Amino acid sequence: MQNKWLRIAGTLCLGLFVAYIDRTNLSVALPSLSADLGIDGAVKSLVLTMFLIGYFFANIFGGILTRGREPKTIVILMVLIWSLATFLTGFIQSIAILLAFRFILGITEGVYWPQQSRFARSWFSPNELTRANSIIQYYGQFMALALGFIILTPIYDAFGWKILFYITGGVGLLLIVPLYIKMLGKNKDAPYKEEPIEDGNKAKLTLASFGGKSFFLVIFTYITQGMLFWGITLWIPMVVKSLGYDGMAQGIASACPYLMAVVLAVPISYISDKTGKRSLIAALGLIIPGLLLVTLPLIEAPVFKMALITIAMGYYASSFTPNIWSIIQKTVEPHAVGPASGIVNGLGAGGGGTIAGFLVGYMQAVTGTYIAGFVVLGILVILGGISLITYGKIKNRKAEVI
Repeated sequence: MQNKWLRIAGTLCLGLFVAYIDRTNLSVALPSLSADLGIDGAVKSLVLTMFLIGYFFANIFGGILTRGREPKTIVILMVLIWSLATFLTGFIQSIAILLAFRFILGITEGVYWPQQSRFARSWFSPNELTRANSIIQYYGQFMALALGFIILTPIYDAFGWKILFYITGGVGLLLIVPLYIKMLGKNKDAPYKEEPIEDGNKAKLTLASFGGKSFFLVIFTYITQGMLFWGITLWIPMVVKSLGYDGMAQGIASACPYLMAVVLAVPISYISDKTGKRSLIAALGLIIPGLLLVTLPLIEAPVFKMALITIAMGYYASSFTPNIWSIIQKTVEPHAVGPASGIVNGLGAGGGGTIAGFLVGYMQAVTGTYIAGFVVLGILVILGGISLITYGKIKNRKAEVI
């Protein structure tokens, strides 16, 4: 296929942009949505994390059950379902239906996620993986978080929460589904394709196919980063508001950590592919931000607190996120890429993110500030970084290039 960077990586980047807009629109809409539906207390945390509960199960089982099936067909169907659920959220009148639609969103985006690693592994050479993952699984994600708060906040302020869901769901239905049908290639045409889909011959999944016992270190690492990412991302609009920002200033301040991530990703991805030190770079992407977050209580001025959060999230996201998927794609067997990606992302983002969503909400209720929860997240990701360094040393001893 001509220009795989545009037709495969670029198209999936745009799709993930919309996916993350659909994930985070609730964080923007929550104040007036909560007032209309009577959402408060622990129910608010449940509403925010219901997506992640569905995401947890769907990543793990979706990656395994879709192994050997055409990834193009799967991603088109998943985008269609979650976009419809998002659009219909604008019509809801009860908390139960809201929870159901967010659960459906989590299930479908969870099945979708492992397919991206399958596309990356099938269409790009090993020396292109970090750059490919940066486009497929990174820029769309973090540009959505960076621009999403800036775009969605004024729409919400002007028109209310219902319009927010009509627009975000409609974009998926009217733009992404047709684009995927036209642009994405099939597995049989990929230069580094998996085992043939047509013959139904599926290699057995074993612990060895995932890289051995050290795979559990990757899982632990990803759980801690999932807690960091979702613990901050789910609550960032409320954190920013608590620091005295409102209106457009709130949207811009909420976007700053993710804008920083987009800017730093270019040089760090290049360095990662050039040096091959992916495990070390990814580990430092957890340890350094963790140390920064632990110092938050020592900072008084709100603007400096936001600066510290921005630097921590920007450095973490640009250093860890593209590299971890390159590590997985290079250290597991080709037929296990989808299942491995699903297991790691399901336990990390779904499991870790759900725990973190409740953790930050609980810490805020107990202490009166979100910062206490952020400090706990910082301690946890430091441990995650140490785990990944250990993983890298084990792989180096086995003379495997990561």
